[in-house]
Amino acid sequence: MSSSCSRRVEYDRFIPFRSAMDMDYARFALTGPSRPQRDASRESPSSVAYQKLLDECILKNRSRILAFNTAHEMPASKLPQFDEAIRLQKKQQRRIPKEPERVLVLNGMLVDDDLNLLDWGSNNVLAIGLEDAVYLWDAANESTKLLQDIVDGMEDENQSPVSSLAWRSNSILTVGRFDGTVVDYDFRKDDMFICFYNGHRRGVCSLKWSGLSGRYLASGGLDKLVHIWDACMPISRHHPRQRQWLHRISSHTSIVKAVDWCPTRSNLLASGGGRNDHCIKFWNTVNGACLNSIDAGSEVCALLWDKNKSELLTSHGSPNNQLTLWNYPSMTRVAELPGHSSRVLSLAGSPLGGVVASAAADETVRFWNIFETPKITKPELPFAQFNFIR
Repeated sequence: MSSSCSRRVEYDRFIPFRSAMDMDYARFALTGPSRPQRDASRESPSSVAYQKLLDECILKNRSRILAFNTAHEMPASKLPQFDEAIRLQKKQQRRIPKEPERVLVLNGMLVDDDLNLLDWGSNNVLAIGLEDAVYLWDAANESTKLLQDIVDGMEDENQSPVSSLAWRSNSILTVGRFDGTVVDYDFRKDDMFICFYNGHRRGVCSLKWSGLSGRYLASGGLDKLVHIWDACMPISRHHPRQRQWLHRISSHTSIVKAVDWCPTRSNLLASGGGRNDHCIKFWNTVNGACLNSIDAGSEVCALLWDKNKSELLTSHGSPNNQLTLWNYPSMTRVAELPGHSSRVLSLAGSPLGGVVASAAADETVRFWNIFETPKITKPELPFAQFNFIR
């Protein structure tokens, strides 16, 4: 069965062809004196015949300057290949692996909704809480060591146990406790206590400092509240070491252990509700207004923004215990990653980008290649655009 190798192309406009035009006549018609409209009844028969012969032989009965020709048929091989363009576009879309790159089996992980037991520091060291100790796993050389001194310095018989941690800087650590208090410690001083934040009625299970400004602190608690604190807000004279909250958010219907700041907008905060809530909410931290609320379908245990793209990763509990990648602000699902057999309690992103660690109640930490790795551009050398210097 044979098929034609060419097809007729229908165009939506006419384009004049220069080869079909008489440029000399065009110039004459545009610049020459215009002929008045003739009245054939007043002219002699010989004059009318002469003018007709002139039009036929010299001017060739032309009344237009531009000439249009029918386009030649184009072979199918030279037509735009839209299927090929679509194929290349799909090829350029990144592929998100459904399986983790690595799995660490950890015995002794505390399975508790109140705790946040995973964090990945800027020095590429992953901190993991196991039973009554904190272990440090170096991603560069895969070595592990026990961290004990800092934990012992924060514990006190007269204070409530620690439930959450967040670094404000390299030397200042913010600590949340089961009694609802939030405290700043400066490890450069003998008296490490700086100030405390008074607002929660029950245990504080999530703490996050704004990465862009380092000025705002978000905290979520067992009391179903989200507090936003301003470190630059003036402190009361009567309570020189006590900070008051800037906004108190009470729209969640379950515990809030998932909070994270947008890495590109300093006034955008995301929070996630627990088993009886299932919602991801977005907040304008300038006025405390809710910008959007999405039902995720199951409890939201942790949140993590991509530092290089408008995407948000969430971890969930029953029934699927999955990780879900969302496109912001449309909040369409980009990918879902199963793998854990129990609730995914915590998320932490590599400081190098790309890889995310997830800790679950199944006593495993899994490493996923989810986010796009940022492209590192070499800095331009001084005077690189010049061939010589005078």
